Amino acid sequence: MTPFIDINQLSKTYQKGKTSVTPLEKLSLSVPKGEFLALMGPSGSGKTTLLNLVAGIDTPTTGQLIIDGQDIAGLSRAALAKWRSRHVGYIFQLYHLVPILSAFENVELPLLLSKMSRRERKAKVESALELVGLAERSGHRPSELSGGQEQRVAIARAIVHNPGLLVADEPTGDLDRESADNILRLLRELSREHEKTIVMVTHDPKAAAAADRCLHLEKGQLVDEPEPATFVA
Repeated sequence: MTPFIDINQLSKTYQKGKTSVTPLEKLSLSVPKGEFLALMGPSGSGKTTLLNLVAGIDTPTTGQLIIDGQDIAGLSRAALAKWRSRHVGYIFQLYHLVPILSAFENVELPLLLSKMSRRERKAKVESALELVGLAERSGHRPSELSGGQEQRVAIARAIVHNPGLLVADEPTGDLDRESADNILRLLRELSREHEKTIVMVTHDPKAAAAADRCLHLEKGQLVDEPEPATFVA
């Protein structure tokens, strides 16, 4: 079966003055469709660089980066931006919700530049909020929601345009344990029942244990995996 994410000899090098910095070097990785993958590693290990490359936020220096059959490594900035808007949903640690907008309006934001009608947008937003369990809170602003509810709104916003790929950067890092576990259960549901391929960066072993697989990076290379923690669903 063709992997959803197929990475071959991927490297990224930055210039810092006269010094070259290579946070990711000749990394190869395959991720099947619908897998929930966690990335762990110390600061500077390359995990955030890898997440940004997979999400199309940054471009590699060398190597292949094929996602759902398309090599995005060679796309222009404009083409990459268009690809991101169709195929990627983002979930951040600090939610990035607009304070003056309701939950409904925050989720609707990614759809406003599309050509769909207001009725179509409304149906998609309501469906996304229903999926994350917040249909009854659609009229509330972020200040009227708990941290866990804010993250659910952020997840609804990430999935409202039905992307195949979700990238999550420390999605439970600002939450208490109960709220974090609820978010992880939701991500597992999106992976297993809705075939979303999820790549999550985390420092939390308990969060990583919720994933189907956890990979560890050090100095831009994949290293042997320790025994995973247990996540109680």
